Amino acid sequence: MENTLLDSYAISSSFDEILAGPGLPRPGCAELYSALQELSEVEFEQRCQERDLSFRDRGVTYSFAGMEAPFPLDPIPRIISSEEWAHLEVGIVQRVRALEAFLDDIFTQQRIFEDRIIPRRLVLSSPLFIRHAYGLTPANGVRIHISGMDVVRGRDGTLMVLEDNLRTPSGVSYVLENRRSMTRIFPEFFRGHRVRPVANYPTELLRALVMAAPHTATSDPKVVLLTPGIHNAAYFEHTFLARQMGVDLVEGNDLTCRDGVCYLHTTAGDQRVDVIYRRISDDYLDPLYFEPSSLLGVPGLLTCVRAGNLTIANAIGNGVADDKLTYTYVPDMIRYYLGEEPILANVPTYRLEDPEVRAWVLERLDQLVLKPVDASGGTGIVIGPDADEATLTAVGGAILAHPRGWIAQEVVRLSTCPTKVNEGIEPRHIDLRPFAINQGDRIWVLPGGLTRVALPKGSLIVNSSQGGGSKDTWVLDASAKSVDLHAPMNNSSATPARQPTTGDHPLQVAKQQEQ
Repeated sequence: MENTLLDSYAISSSFDEILAGPGLPRPGCAELYSALQELSEVEFEQRCQERDLSFRDRGVTYSFAGMEAPFPLDPIPRIISSEEWAHLEVGIVQRVRALEAFLDDIFTQQRIFEDRIIPRRLVLSSPLFIRHAYGLTPANGVRIHISGMDVVRGRDGTLMVLEDNLRTPSGVSYVLENRRSMTRIFPEFFRGHRVRPVANYPTELLRALVMAAPHTATSDPKVVLLTPGIHNAAYFEHTFLARQMGVDLVEGNDLTCRDGVCYLHTTAGDQRVDVIYRRISDDYLDPLYFEPSSLLGVPGLLTCVRAGNLTIANAIGNGVADDKLTYTYVPDMIRYYLGEEPILANVPTYRLEDPEVRAWVLERLDQLVLKPVDASGGTGIVIGPDADEATLTAVGGAILAHPRGWIAQEVVRLSTCPTKVNEGIEPRHIDLRPFAINQGDRIWVLPGGLTRVALPKGSLIVNSSQGGGSKDTWVLDASAKSVDLHAPMNNSSATPARQPTTGDHPLQVAKQQEQ
């Protein structure tokens, strides 16, 4: 009898998302387990090759180690029950509401400092704090138009927030492309499941951008997506989202600012821009106010915002809420601004400015995770149990030299999921990045989000920039009418009735680099 795919699968000591024990699928996973067992190894491998060819042909790529490659999609999905998703969804919405209140407060009244909930120096000393954002008030009160919080599950099955991403969170294009690929290449996996659709994300995003238009905009606001250019690691996502929303993809030299108004150069003349969905960091957005050598941004953008003629999404200044030291105070923000208890807990985290805490952490560097407060994409993280003595000595010195620049966290042995690797199917650690869109009148959370998987054996670093991959994330819904096997993915389906007009100018070929 031919071996089945999961015959040799050995469950790890972490929480496994699919199996509760050998041959024992978790609730909601039985049909997927059966479909995997019915698929031969030869057929499974052929399907995976078809997946890679499809991604390559459609340009679903990412940049890793200086090379463009098909984005790694593991064929075995991650399943979330409707009950667990309901809990996670309200927790995400609660967190977005509190962080919105925090950002509005620190750039206006600063009540949270006066009431001694958060030290003023915490914000003012943050490398991500933008003083120029003080006094800026968004037209519809939204600063966090798109968020991508990272959620992990511990060994006991509890879901916790690992960090917040409120500047330019990436990865949602892979959520949509993963679903499209899986429904075409592995349709039998969906048998017996009702999976909530994800294809309406561009519609919801565009609605949020249109709703955020300044009061001076017409009833048909002009929205553009600002990209650093083709050499950016997330350029595929930029082009994908612009195409799905039906808006112009632009670079800095496609725009100009005059008399407090931003314009897009088109073959028919300059056209006023009302909303910019930017995928450029604050530092490079406006050389008049930030990095003067930037070739990526547009001189005068901040002036347009201050004049009330332009909305930038996400808002300038959001980075201070991404500071990993600020993250430690989010539960306090929830209690302070909302009068509620946090629904989702933080991972246990230590603030190293306290001398006693710092001394305790320095004695246990080999047992903790050390993170720079302003880093992203897994850069600079030291996982103590996996680090050598030289690395621990170096990070200990860095902490002593600049305690404000680091946090320490307990090691979370992330949950695992069966994953295809060269050796067969083995458990690999995963996390989840749910995406929330704040439209002003409601916060909409994409069902599921991006499950990232650490492909090297034993690794806890899931970031694609560090060699990680992804999985299709299924949120089960008993009330769903059908699986979105053929959900439309084109401009007409992704554009709401109140659609911004698009220019007909050709995009410039010349690409720019950050300095």
